[in-house]
Amino acid sequence: MTIADQRPQIDLYDAASFDGGQPHEQFDWLRANDPVHRHPLPDGGHFFALTRYDDVRAVGKDAATFSSEPTIMIDEPDASTDMGDHKMMLMADPPLHTRMRRMVSRDFTPGAARRLRPRIQELAVRIVDEVVERGECDLVADIAGEMPSFVIAELLGIPLEDGRRLYHLTETLHASSAAVGVEAQQAAFGQMFGYAQQVYADKREQPADDLASLLATGELDGRPLDDVDFFLWFLLLVDAGGDTTRNLVGGGMHALFQEPDQLADLRGDLDAVLPSAIEELLRYVSPVVHMRRRATRDTALRGTQIAAGDRVVMYYGAANRDPEVFDRPHELDVRRTPNHHLAFGGGGPHFCMGAAIARIEVEELLREVLVRLEDLAPAGEAQWLASNFISGPTHLPVTFRPGPRSGS
Repeated sequence: MTIADQRPQIDLYDAASFDGGQPHEQFDWLRANDPVHRHPLPDGGHFFALTRYDDVRAVGKDAATFSSEPTIMIDEPDASTDMGDHKMMLMADPPLHTRMRRMVSRDFTPGAARRLRPRIQELAVRIVDEVVERGECDLVADIAGEMPSFVIAELLGIPLEDGRRLYHLTETLHASSAAVGVEAQQAAFGQMFGYAQQVYADKREQPADDLASLLATGELDGRPLDDVDFFLWFLLLVDAGGDTTRNLVGGGMHALFQEPDQLADLRGDLDAVLPSAIEELLRYVSPVVHMRRRATRDTALRGTQIAAGDRVVMYYGAANRDPEVFDRPHELDVRRTPNHHLAFGGGGPHFCMGAAIARIEVEELLREVLVRLEDLAPAGEAQWLASNFISGPTHLPVTFRPGPRSGS
């Protein structure tokens, strides 16, 4: 029997396909048999699903042919969240995207990330201190979700507790509407907007040396940013600021629990192995499932005709297990090198702006967890985010040997 005879049911739209992680059985079949797959949608439309590394990387770099407007989600924008002429940077093309990115780039350079490391280390200690004496916790809610919430709150100049509350709102926004309900998502959107409006007013009245003040008092192309512009920035920073770290730590630890030899190898030589392990977990977990583009003209990929206006969706989890690029693609290897994964977008104008900060967050948090939570083990089934856009567990119960709070 050939692989073509073993065709699984292909449904990359239904969030249920991503319950437990990426649908690699579907990805494997598509890569081998239909790498530019015309995927039907419930409304009668379609999109083209890309599953090979070279295609995903090429489309991500070609903003002239494959536009990020009007959205990077598979579905068209909802009228209830229409912001008119205002645009989020993630959904803008160069040269506007370039000018928008330049507005905030000072806080996301590798040098800026390095300067944040001491504070990130402090936060990692604080987060583990909150659970270490208990001997059990939810590794996602109590640990993985805390770090990015706190870091983005510090960058924005808002209370850390508010960062935690905003993180819970983003989980509702990322989930499928079928799972949480359209009303719940609209309510979360409204709460986020209301909070951002208050921050905008506060920072304009009393600006400080923080990212929110920079944006609230900033200009783009000679025009001051209004409250809607500020909200779109705020939403992007809170949203994207948490996605990779939260889901990589949660999903990564879940993967390591399934591969105890790899976990033991990592813990046994932590300083040497942690850098390559982080890159491997980025490849293996691929927290961001996809990004969508819109064809600006008639074109073709691997002989498949794509019309102007067609939706083209890049699947990073599929690309990151392409056997033409990665040896033993379905094996977790914490010492894998080289590892040219596409978890941060694979270059191009939309390469993840926060990649340097995310790597430091993950490094410091995993170090604290793996050193201080001895005998760490799963204590129940993981629950996964009901989403076809972001992959990661929402809950991962664990136990460990109770230990002391840090003396620092």
